[in-house]
Amino acid sequence: MSQYLSMLPSQQMRLEQRLSPQLVQSMEILQLPLMALEAKVREEMEQNPVLEEPEVEGVVREPEQREEPPPSEASQAEAESFERLDRLGREYEFDPGDLPYGRSSLSGGGERDAKMDAMANTATRGECLREQLMRQWALVDAEEPVKRAGEVLIDWMDEDGYVRSEAEHHQYKGDGEPIETRPLIIRRMAEERRKLMEEISLSRTPPLDLGVLEKAIALVQTLEPIGVGARDLSECLMIQLKAKGQNDPFYCDLVENHLVELGKNMYPQVAKATGRGIDEIKDALKVIGKLNHHPGLLAQPSDVPRISPDILIDYSDDGDGYTVRLARGNTQRLRVSAQYRDMLQDKTLDKETREFIKKRLESASVLIDAIRYRRERLLEIAKVLLERQREFFDFGPQFLKVLRMRDLAEEFGCDPSTISRTVDGKYVQTPRGLFPLRQFFSGGTTDATGEAVSWNSIKAKVKEIVDKEDKANPLTDDEIMRLVNEQVSVPIARRTVAKYRAQLGIPSQRERRVY
Repeated sequence: MSQYLSMLPSQQMRLEQRLSPQLVQSMEILQLPLMALEAKVREEMEQNPVLEEPEVEGVVREPEQREEPPPSEASQAEAESFERLDRLGREYEFDPGDLPYGRSSLSGGGERDAKMDAMANTATRGECLREQLMRQWALVDAEEPVKRAGEVLIDWMDEDGYVRSEAEHHQYKGDGEPIETRPLIIRRMAEERRKLMEEISLSRTPPLDLGVLEKAIALVQTLEPIGVGARDLSECLMIQLKAKGQNDPFYCDLVENHLVELGKNMYPQVAKATGRGIDEIKDALKVIGKLNHHPGLLAQPSDVPRISPDILIDYSDDGDGYTVRLARGNTQRLRVSAQYRDMLQDKTLDKETREFIKKRLESASVLIDAIRYRRERLLEIAKVLLERQREFFDFGPQFLKVLRMRDLAEEFGCDPSTISRTVDGKYVQTPRGLFPLRQFFSGGTTDATGEAVSWNSIKAKVKEIVDKEDKANPLTDDEIMRLVNEQVSVPIARRTVAKYRAQLGIPSQRERRVY
């Protein structure tokens, strides 16, 4: 049976769901946190001359002059740039000639130079740890083999400033080792350091001399930040003690031999091993505790994002209620320029200019509608949160109620993903502090009476009990479990207490004890 392939025209009717560009942008704006939204609005206003902010009351501006025929697209961009520069000059009284590049940031056709704009608005990148160390190492007076070995060691450093194996971090832990086996542990640490140096030596062809490597690492450990070049935490702290002139024999003994026990709050065992009192150990830890465990991070460029709340909940001026409002960036008003609306109605404009204005007007309208939609959804959810979680705002986190996104989505008649996008990355400022919106959405269970109990409220209860305990005689997990079960209507197991403790970063009973 033969088969034939042919290409014949045919018609098909098919129903598809496709996201329009307007809906895509609306979802994008909805998901943006406050600071990202402000950056997005600034970017759109720079790219779209049709967008503008309403004038502030009391500020009188000169009427805008337009020449006929209307300007082309290139001349419009140039006019907008000069107008903005002139407005800034009037408000802040500076001379445009004082700018580093003057008016050269505009290209020949009047278009803005995108690359120059990006460079002008980008923060200068700070030196990384390797660059700083290499700059210092170039000034070290040493023989050529030692200089080359030092460069190799700097290349082996991680961002914490430690020289570690590529296979694994050779950071001493020693978990579970009793004090009686301490000499064995010290020998193991020395053996690991020796193996690491051999690995570094064999990473080059021909292999580096181990004696040269030892000389190089001693010099590298004199560089700043103090503590870099160490092969484990003990060595890192010893470098800092010596550099600060605090190399008391007792301090050195604690750092070299008893870090694990000190980290586990085993003060009586350390006191017995060293023959010192607990008060002496605590005084020594006041000095050791000020040392940096991650010295390399001191040289990293600081890039910590700032958190800005999207929603503000505060006490009402009248009565015992609360007020809900959006933060400044969410209420930012935008409008379409009346000048460009009038220009679109001008029949004398050429087709290219009219098409440019039309597209920019459509883009501006989509952005304004997306921001309005975001503002309305945020305010709706904030009001529901205040209503459903009123006891949280009145009495604290242990009174947090069960609230699921799918239940809220059914109430609003939308998909749960819309609620998720709305609360993702958003924060609310309340009289009790700054919280992520997601914190108010939690699962839970029901007690014998059918009342819903949030897991987060039980977790907050665990933290409250631990905060109030006697630190000289901290509670065990079994005792915490018993107290929680007496105060909440849903019984929990001891392993649940241990899990919540770990999630909250609460140490074990022994590590919480204060001597």
